[in-house]
Amino acid sequence: MLAGGYNIVRPELGFLVAAEVKSPFTRVNGVAMDISDLIFLLAIGAVAGWLAGKLMRGGGFGLLGNIAVGIIGAVIGKFVFGLLGITASGLIGLIVTATAGAALLLFLVDLVKKS
Repeated sequence: MLAGGYNIVRPELGFLVAAEVKSPFTRVNGVAMDISDLIFLLAIGAVAGWLAGKLMRGGGFGLLGNIAVGIIGAVIGKFVFGLLGITASGLIGLIVTATAGAALLLFLVDLVKKS
């Protein structure tokens, strides 16, 4: 990476693009996340949080609660699936990973609350 946040690799273009990244949201490959990616992330989080709430408690947590549980669950699910050597791709894979992580999160929260 060059000084000042330059040197972004754009594999879909097949060459190096010199541009400054100003967004605080960046992907692993260094490409800035745009608004459609953020909306997609929030939608996946909402669906995964709602599904995990239905599985673990019989109901959701409201829109913001579902999004928070789903996004945190996605991080946990990605970590746990990585430890187990499981890979999931595509839209369904993202939802399954996030939902599994969110269900694990809710299970751990219930354990802590009961003790």
